[in-house]
Amino acid sequence: MTSPFTSVLDLLTRQRGVRASLIVSERDGVIVDSSLRVGVDGDRIAALAASLYRKARLSAQAAQLGAVSFLQLDAERGRICAVGGGGDLVIVVVTDPQANVGLIRMELLKAFESVA
Repeated sequence: MTSPFTSVLDLLTRQRGVRASLIVSERDGVIVDSSLRVGVDGDRIAALAASLYRKARLSAQAAQLGAVSFLQLDAERGRICAVGGGGDLVIVVVTDPQANVGLIRMELLKAFESVA
């Protein structure tokens, strides 16, 4: 049985440099659906991304900066990019360090519009 998120995740995972794409609950970091390559620990990524996104959203609200539209964490061996909105779901992508973040950001924002 396919999920309503399968096509969105497939489009994201096809982008060059993307190792994983996930739909996670912001509240508790539980994976709703995912497309993972071998060797990617989806549960850890989901928990980390949900926590970072939730804290960024609350911090931006406290600073009266408005809504967080895109979150990016750069690390030595890759990136985590996340997009969310007022709802409970966050779309997360894990990429290689050399991936084109501009293109991935654009695809994430389009994916979020289609999910929302």
